[in-house]
Amino acid sequence: MESTHLLGTSKKRVKIHPHTVTAKYATRTPYSPQPGGHTHFPQPGDEGYDDAPSFEDFGSFLEETSDKKKLTEGKRWPLTLFGSKDKPSSPKPSAAAAGDGGEGGAKPAKAPGKGVGEQLASFGEASVSASRLTWVGLLGAAVAHGGLIVLTQVASEHFGLGPMFLLLVRSILQLFSVVVPLHKGENPFGPEGYRLRLLCYGMAYSLALCCAYSSSSFVASENSASAWRLATTALSAILAFLLLEERMGLADGITLAAGLCGLGLVLLPTVDESNSDSPMDNLVFWKGAFGWSLMALAGLWMALALVGYRSLKDRVGVGTALFTVSWTGCVLAPGSLALLQEGWSWPVSIAAWAVVFGLVACSVAAFLGITHALTRIHPALVSASQSLEVPVSLLVHLAMKPSVPTAPEVVGNVMVLLSVGWLVAMKLLPSRVAARRHREEYEEIMDSPIK
Repeated sequence: MESTHLLGTSKKRVKIHPHTVTAKYATRTPYSPQPGGHTHFPQPGDEGYDDAPSFEDFGSFLEETSDKKKLTEGKRWPLTLFGSKDKPSSPKPSAAAAGDGGEGGAKPAKAPGKGVGEQLASFGEASVSASRLTWVGLLGAAVAHGGLIVLTQVASEHFGLGPMFLLLVRSILQLFSVVVPLHKGENPFGPEGYRLRLLCYGMAYSLALCCAYSSSSFVASENSASAWRLATTALSAILAFLLLEERMGLADGITLAAGLCGLGLVLLPTVDESNSDSPMDNLVFWKGAFGWSLMALAGLWMALALVGYRSLKDRVGVGTALFTVSWTGCVLAPGSLALLQEGWSWPVSIAAWAVVFGLVACSVAAFLGITHALTRIHPALVSASQSLEVPVSLLVHLAMKPSVPTAPEVVGNVMVLLSVGWLVAMKLLPSRVAARRHREEYEEIMDSPIK
């Protein structure tokens, strides 16, 4: 069946954009249909065949595709607790309309020889670069967490500063982060419609810190950190699947399980702790049981906080999240301090204040690295990468107080190092075969609004 053009000799060229469909009419006709023939559509090798959306501006591409689309929302469970509440945004002016304002506003045309393959390659390079920065920030956050554990031990043993007091001072000093959302013109308490969810995120994060810091009064701090990380990683994987329907690949799951096994080996009791010859005091037993329960509860609250921010990543910035965690910590820390009846102590020397400020700096660096990574990486993988804090704190502790670690500690820490190293290597090393590159390009296309 023949098709006719309304504009006579002009040829209609359609360009597909993630949000709009624009039509351009050429001033000349590269192909004129013969009488009795069918209308010619661009074929491979013809002019106009390689027209495709350009992904070179990676930042704008992420901004355009960050919101969850209706296509994926239709497949979600109806009982999803952290579902998207995106409001319809105002339509953006098309490229054709933007160029009509004159020659000064017109953008230079794309090179005619640049096809879809080169554009995907350019987008892939930008994505890999951003992923590298994200994983470098995650590893830096793990090192900061290890320093945080050591500084907390030093403040408690050498300067008599209780863990809950350190948490309160840390929360007060972090209140200055309010300047970040104010500088950007954002509401420090979150955008309208998301403030309740942001409040729940801040309360969960602060409750996790209160439980974790309180458990160090009943259980050794190195065991507290390992158990907290193990519970957080395992529960993050479960809650991300149940609440956000986010799954992990097989390789990621195996790596995650290896890291959890390493943390479990670190937590094995030593010979002195498991000696059955000496009678166990009931008070000591119940104090230990209460400390382990607090660590498990801290892991649950932290997993909820990670999953909660994962659902808010498109609406809440890192500075707003830090301020929320800070002011909720200022509310909850004094209550925990009074509940545990922890004595009030105050730094009286320059060295003590240096330790406190170092602790605050490490906590801010770790928070920024983790929160930024949650915008791109699965919450369970983010928590698994932080398992590196256990070997880091052990090495620093051995440097300060030389001692001989037990065999389970050595094997467990080696397993943690290998699991985190393998996880980072899988994400950052270049593709070994072309099939993997095609698979990654396919996944990027499937994640885009165009299906």
